[in-house]
Amino acid sequence: MSFESEQKIFEISNVKIGGQPGELPTVLIGSIFYDRHKIVSDHMEGVFDTKKAEELINRQEEMSDKTGNPHMVDIVASTGIAIKKYIKFVSGITEAPFLIDSTATDVKLDGLKYAAETGLLDRAIYNSITFHVSDQEITELKNTGAKSAILLGYNPRNVKPQGRIDLLKGDENKKGLIQYAEEAGIKNMLVDTAVLDVPSIGIAAEAVKLVKQEFGLPCGGGPLNAVLEWKRVTELGENAKKVCAAAAVTAMIHAGANWVLYGPIYNSDVVFPAVAMVDSTIAYTKSRMRVINIQTKNHPLYKIF
Repeated sequence: MSFESEQKIFEISNVKIGGQPGELPTVLIGSIFYDRHKIVSDHMEGVFDTKKAEELINRQEEMSDKTGNPHMVDIVASTGIAIKKYIKFVSGITEAPFLIDSTATDVKLDGLKYAAETGLLDRAIYNSITFHVSDQEITELKNTGAKSAILLGYNPRNVKPQGRIDLLKGDENKKGLIQYAEEAGIKNMLVDTAVLDVPSIGIAAEAVKLVKQEFGLPCGGGPLNAVLEWKRVTELGENAKKVCAAAAVTAMIHAGANWVLYGPIYNSDVVFPAVAMVDSTIAYTKSRMRVINIQTKNHPLYKIF
């Protein structure tokens, strides 16, 4: 698969993301400090097991080095106090970009302000600008000087693939998420096509194709959490959850996704090998057909074979 429209490539800190399928390795993003993460003993104060957290981040980085798939860290927090502690810790362990993630907008903005104050803004990605965006949120994003953000394409008014396009574009009655992001000064827009459950992975994958064709923006999503919430998967066998997790991620990549938020960071051992193999097959085929030029020597095709 290739897209007729120009495909944008952004560089966030040391990571390039976007382009035609096969040009660049898929960027893989593991989540840490999320709700119910056992390494966190106090989510309100941001108290956690630093040794285990460092081991998880280092393991993701090791898998990235082995495969050539760039990595980012999705930092999830419940409070402003916690997000600042988490950002300080993660930025000291790895040079990779990180997502500032929370269900609460004020927590995300606190994290973004902290990143600006500590000189980390180039590495920070706001996760995310959503259907519930407000003018105040956009003003605060602009005031912090935010450069990168995820646009969450979940449209409750239309959950079909076209609904993601409508939400991003907007209409005469309401601005789209892209316009909101532009007003906030966001230069690097990453679109999340919103996986809700396992059956909706197909809808999110189809939306990837539409978004990339329409806007040329780096696109992806988080399919693995849906598999982790799938209770009956264990009835299919003791390894079914791991196998289906890898399949869910690669389904998005075959649709053209440039990045994948793969859920809990401990899944790096499962996700990176599967993605590296798929990336290699896509890049090899496209380059042999002279459809693309692979943009980096640090590519799974050259690293794992």
